[in-house]
Amino acid sequence: MTGTLYLGTSGFAYPEWKGVFYPPETKGEEMLPFYASRFRSVEVNYTFRRTPAETTLATWLERTPPGFRFTLKAHQRITHTRRLRDAEEPLGVFLERARRLGDRLGPTLFQLPPTFEHDPQALEAFLTLLPDDLRFAFEFRHPSWEAARPVLAERGVAWCVAETDEGPAGAMAWEPFGYLRLRKESYADEELVVWAERIRDALAAGRDVHCYLKHEEKGTGPRYAMKLKELIEGG
Repeated sequence: MTGTLYLGTSGFAYPEWKGVFYPPETKGEEMLPFYASRFRSVEVNYTFRRTPAETTLATWLERTPPGFRFTLKAHQRITHTRRLRDAEEPLGVFLERARRLGDRLGPTLFQLPPTFEHDPQALEAFLTLLPDDLRFAFEFRHPSWEAARPVLAERGVAWCVAETDEGPAGAMAWEPFGYLRLRKESYADEELVVWAERIRDALAAGRDVHCYLKHEEKGTGPRYAMKLKELIEGG
């Protein structure tokens, strides 16, 4: 049994991508259908700052095929204002709206601020609020959170592995599914080959993998994502 690859970029509605990824004449309403014909998933970052309108979610559903997945970044009220504490109300509001995506809803990503140090009590209390029927991932940006790996594994929550120009990716984590954020400004072919091999191994072991390349206004994100897709599929 093999896992499913959900590969894409962080966002899709960038006019700067016209002529690079999108055909030059592409209209705004045509971007998502075009994107979804090339990739199986997208990471939506603007949900960190605002809750998407129901009409927006309905449009996303209309413009994507079955099997496509929208990964949403959790609202900042949960991760940055409340810092996981007393977050039941904003979490409930966020997930209630997210569920409107139905079977197109991918994982919710909780990205914590880099100044937020390991707080086991806050994390364990927050994890009890997460429903079992949805997928979740955490991106911890302070090194002290390494201690939380066993807790997430026990609760069936994914550990997000991020690679940036400021620091290499940490230890890989593929259970219950892989979540990768490849955020470097540029990737050499050799680097993408290494990532392709890692992802293929995880898929072969039956693990789903969500992988998102940095968007970049100049359109490098979708180019790297397409290259990585070719390497994985051609492996």
